[in-house]
Amino acid sequence: MSRTVNLNQVRNIGIMAHIDAGKTTTTERILFYTGRVHRPGEVDDGAAQMDYMEQEKERGITITSAATTVTWRDCRINLIDTPGHVDFTMEVERSLRVLDGAVAVFCAVGGVEPQSETVWRQADRYRVPRLAFVNKLDRLGADFPRVLAMMRDRLGARPVPVCLPIGAEENFRGIVDLLSMTARLYHDDDLGATWTDDEIPAELQAEAAQARAHLVEAAAEMDEAVMEQFLADQEPDRDRLVQALRRGTIQAGLVPVFCGSALKNKGVQRLLDGIVEFLPSPVERPAISGVDPRSDETQTREPRDDEPFSALVFKLVADKHAGSLAFARVYSGALEAGKVALNVAAGKKERVQRIFRMHADKREELKEARTGDIVALVGPKHLRTGTSLTDLEAPLLLEPMVFPDPVIYVAIEPRTKADGLKLKDALDVLSYEDPTFQVKIDPDSGQTVIWGMGELHLEIIADRLRREFNVACNVGRPQVAYRETITVETVSEFERRKDPAGHGNYAKVVLGLAPGSYGSGVVFEPAPGGVGLVPDFLAAIENGVRMACDTGVLAGYSLVDLRINLRQVGVTDGETAEPDLAYAASEALWNGARDAQPVVLEPVMAVEVVVPESYLGDVTGHLNSRRGKISGLAQVRNDRVVQAVVPLAEMFGYATQLRSLTQGRGVYSMQLARYERVPDRVAADLTRHYVGA
Repeated sequence: MSRTVNLNQVRNIGIMAHIDAGKTTTTERILFYTGRVHRPGEVDDGAAQMDYMEQEKERGITITSAATTVTWRDCRINLIDTPGHVDFTMEVERSLRVLDGAVAVFCAVGGVEPQSETVWRQADRYRVPRLAFVNKLDRLGADFPRVLAMMRDRLGARPVPVCLPIGAEENFRGIVDLLSMTARLYHDDDLGATWTDDEIPAELQAEAAQARAHLVEAAAEMDEAVMEQFLADQEPDRDRLVQALRRGTIQAGLVPVFCGSALKNKGVQRLLDGIVEFLPSPVERPAISGVDPRSDETQTREPRDDEPFSALVFKLVADKHAGSLAFARVYSGALEAGKVALNVAAGKKERVQRIFRMHADKREELKEARTGDIVALVGPKHLRTGTSLTDLEAPLLLEPMVFPDPVIYVAIEPRTKADGLKLKDALDVLSYEDPTFQVKIDPDSGQTVIWGMGELHLEIIADRLRREFNVACNVGRPQVAYRETITVETVSEFERRKDPAGHGNYAKVVLGLAPGSYGSGVVFEPAPGGVGLVPDFLAAIENGVRMACDTGVLAGYSLVDLRINLRQVGVTDGETAEPDLAYAASEALWNGARDAQPVVLEPVMAVEVVVPESYLGDVTGHLNSRRGKISGLAQVRNDRVVQAVVPLAEMFGYATQLRSLTQGRGVYSMQLARYERVPDRVAADLTRHYVGA
């Protein structure tokens, strides 16, 4: 089939922001102004098109990323609305992995908030070009210049305003377009769908001229022709400026900044223009690279329809009506419905029965998917998040996705025997969809334990179990996911001999243990030159070591951040088996960990609290009483912003206590900062009742 839209006219973008910055409201206005819906849905009314889950409608927050497709100025825009809450950060991560550009939404009052920084760093990691939209300029305390300064200071970005606000707070009524040097005033009687372009108000002309000069200077650094005109004091034409700013945006050298109020229907159309003008099409992004599993050589695929088919599955949804939906970004080639693709990692053929273009939870069936498309596939049986799907004759394993370990867990149990039969299936479905959600069975108590990224994450899981899967269950108190590590180097060995009952065979393993860098996990490495083992024996030793690391020696928490060097192995020909070596390796690991001065680590959160000045002392004192350390204080109008690091164990129930301390006027956000060693008294409480391995 022929392509209906030129690939140069495709934009794959995400909308990302801190919670409550107005991200979903901005998306709803995009749907309205592009004609995708006849009336925009409101988040506060639970009517937002993109927040289709019941939990999203009730809480007024985005929990899962949702995809849609709109058209603006003959461009097809594939758009993903991502969550803003820190517990669902990985929804943003896996979306950014497959997108070509992003719009970062900032609250004009809050500016760059903690989750704003997190999603910005995620976009940095994948070198995703960005625009910024400063929203909520109609709110009390809105400060456009302050947001620009925060972008420079906190994000290390180079913001280049393309628009300026006309008026502020309740007097905000439109924008100045610095490219055309006109004032745009929106009409309220049709929800801002039309506007009038007029002269810039006299009181803004000096500010607009200065901002225009800044814009031209930034463009001149990206384009020689503009530079020549700039040095000659000539005004470059609009198309030349757009071309130069587009180049700077795609190279991540600058960030065009737009402004408005999505709720009051102002500024969103100009943002849509910016998406078309400044963000890249698939052909303007680097070619995707991966490894050919047949030769282990790195290869690339250009974003063209005549290249072999390659796609990456970035999201899975267990749809009870259509079967499992696999959301995929097509990087090259084409795939027709009913055809077979290769699941590269699993080495399995997967038949794609149907292909859909999604609008939140609604589906539009397609006959094929082509380069640059973001689609949902039905049919494949063995997919996981991060699966590479390619042409059968040209396999290519794309870079996999990496997800962080959960930091909190709860015990869960069914209320009846009938619920028990449904619980396992329901948990399997939820863990299939969400790679940050894990299910484990406690080896001592036999309890089912569910792990997640925060209290809200697990609360949503429990709610979905009850409402979507009709499983009545009891959920325990949240527990912190502590970890253990070692602090000194040591050498340990274990020698296994056949016991009197004739069980087991001789095996000897000598390990060198050393502390690893933070976040390195468990690194296993044989001695230089190897130890002369057959691959199956070496794999058995590594498996034994890694299984042993699942249970620490102080309090039973998993061991992390250590390097394990296999020094020596002893076997008896014809007798030693793989289980013998795995057992000896695990015992050597535990013995060595006990001698390497182990410590317990706890997750520490970066907390930001915004409170009126009069409550500052109460709030800081309360944080100190929770083992918190104040790291910064800032003034925002009449409020104070308190930045602190606080152990996660001390943050349970904090929302209720903060409301009590501030008469409901304080708000806070937090995200994982790092793992730190727990104080001795806390470690003593954690290890008191642990028998050990």
